[in-house]
Amino acid sequence: MSREILLLVDALASEKNVSKDVVFSALEMALASATKKKFTDDEMDVRVEIDRHSGQYQTFRRWLVVEDELLESESKEIGLVDARERDPRIELGAYIEESMEAVEFGRIGAQTAKQVILQRIRDAEREQLLNEFLQRREHLVTGTIKRIERGNAIVECGKLEAVLPRDQMIPKENLRVGDRVKAFLLRIDRLGRGPQLVLSRTSPEFLTKLFELEVPEIDEGLLEIKAAVRDSGMRAKIAVKANDARIDPQGTCIGMRGSRVQSVSQELGGERIDIVLWAPEPAQFVINALSPAEVSRIMVDEDNHSMDVVVEEEQLALAIGRGGQNVKLAAELTGWYLNIMTVAEAEEKHQAEDAAVRDLFVNALGVSEDVAAVLVQEGFAALEEVAYVPIAEMLEIEGFDEELVNDLRSRARDALLTQAIASEEKVESVSDGLRDIEGLDAELVRKLADGGVITRDDLADLAVDDLVDMTGMEAETARAVIMKAREHWFDQ
Repeated sequence: MSREILLLVDALASEKNVSKDVVFSALEMALASATKKKFTDDEMDVRVEIDRHSGQYQTFRRWLVVEDELLESESKEIGLVDARERDPRIELGAYIEESMEAVEFGRIGAQTAKQVILQRIRDAEREQLLNEFLQRREHLVTGTIKRIERGNAIVECGKLEAVLPRDQMIPKENLRVGDRVKAFLLRIDRLGRGPQLVLSRTSPEFLTKLFELEVPEIDEGLLEIKAAVRDSGMRAKIAVKANDARIDPQGTCIGMRGSRVQSVSQELGGERIDIVLWAPEPAQFVINALSPAEVSRIMVDEDNHSMDVVVEEEQLALAIGRGGQNVKLAAELTGWYLNIMTVAEAEEKHQAEDAAVRDLFVNALGVSEDVAAVLVQEGFAALEEVAYVPIAEMLEIEGFDEELVNDLRSRARDALLTQAIASEEKVESVSDGLRDIEGLDAELVRKLADGGVITRDDLADLAVDDLVDMTGMEAETARAVIMKAREHWFDQ
């Protein structure tokens, strides 16, 4: 019988072009499955070990060692106390094994053995083909649609099959069986029945790979795509940078009479593609990204990672784009939050901000509106600036003498001290329940206290946008913190 096993392993390994270990493993699983059926206990855990040289095999029943209170199935698990009665050195996660009667190879249900062996061999073949595919580093995949299942396209890529999910297809495109398609290898799913290639035609990486195919200068390193974003089927933007001063990055990507960009656009179902120049300076990059709209000026807010982009009235619609598409893509491309406004709106906002700072100086420093207006006009925007800007700079302001400057600096410091004391008192009034919420540090607690949020329920009542405005945290983080604050509601 042992000789029959060795002959079968040799034959299957040769026929299916897989290693003998794969066939041995499949046989061991088949024997284990047959053993379970013989003892009519599918719950039991059986291990079969075949000697790779002689073909002899042994069968063992085994139990996984678990905590006594976590014991769920006595057929395949054993508590730690009972396990240590058999083996004092056994640890959690190990197995207790005992030898049991082996079924004869000739009596195994032929169908069971065949199914297990063939399935393992198919899995091994698929894994081998996948490894060969991955070694070629082919991120851009071309294949033929073999069938459509529940809206997903099954694509035949050589000897491999891949899936193009419905949500990864370009909107409104109508793919049919037999169509040749290009797609980007999005990921490899190893769940279910063997590894599966998952493709995408909507990812920005697909756009990038198509340009690499059309523009040889990218492969040569003369040109670089720094970023890409898409509204699939509608519009896309790519940021390009030349690594050779003799190359025009935009013209190179567009090609003679637009041939290169048109070829990519056609593959994407007519998607309009804006090719913009990448720039190391964020403001200039934003100006380029908003093309074809012309920008009048930009105000950068580093703290909030945002920019106010000012355009002329006639450029407003172009800058925003249909349904906000242009500004949305530009924001994604640059990584900055962009607020588009007209010159008139910018002036109105500027005047409102100046008025707020002017009122702050009047109330906190006890100065006249004229003095406050001069400070604003000279660029002072906060009490800290008045308190700590060098005296020499303030003395350069027309009409300001040393006595006035020293008085203003002293008043500003007193006002800051008063604010600090008031803020500390607010923080002290914050309840322990609020301080204990996961995700809140001392600085965030201080910001919440300044906003009048001092209890767990105060925080739980907030909307996500309110918390973001109050603390500057990301929306996802804010949502998680609020849900933490609400947990005691559900417990009750």
